[in-house]
Amino acid sequence: VIGDDWMLITAGNEEDCNTMTASWGTFGVMWNKNVVSVVLRPQRYTKEFVDENERFSLTVFDKKYKKDLGYLGSVSGRDEKDKISKTSLTLDFIDSVPTFKEARITIIAKKLFVQRFEEDSFLDKTLIDKNYPNKDYHYMYFAEVEKIIISDDN
Repeated sequence: VIGDDWMLITAGNEEDCNTMTASWGTFGVMWNKNVVSVVLRPQRYTKEFVDENERFSLTVFDKKYKKDLGYLGSVSGRDEKDKISKTSLTLDFIDSVPTFKEARITIIAKKLFVQRFEEDSFLDKTLIDKNYPNKDYHYMYFAEVEKIIISDDN
């Protein structure tokens, strides 16, 4: 799913939350836990919400929502506080974590670890020029997968 389908990373609470599209990440096992890893650039507004909250959601959608996800990925919540309302998506909360009713897959994840990518850690230096021309290295989060919900409705 990661890499082939777009997904949203969403964090916050019922008073204030933000979301962004993502297509990089992994699933696996770390520290004897089922985990997901996601990466966020330092300038992304959603990073502030992920940092401020213990949990976040990852949601995957059918292709019919591609326009909505494109919008959510191109407009910053800093500039447009209620950007979610400009889409056909319905904000929902599972265990107080923001998510979306239209998602075909919802993952609730609890943060375990965060670390910034460092230039010296890249063994293949061509990745730097290709992916980080502005030196805005991602922060990588490992989060324990607490819940996976697969919807039959969408």
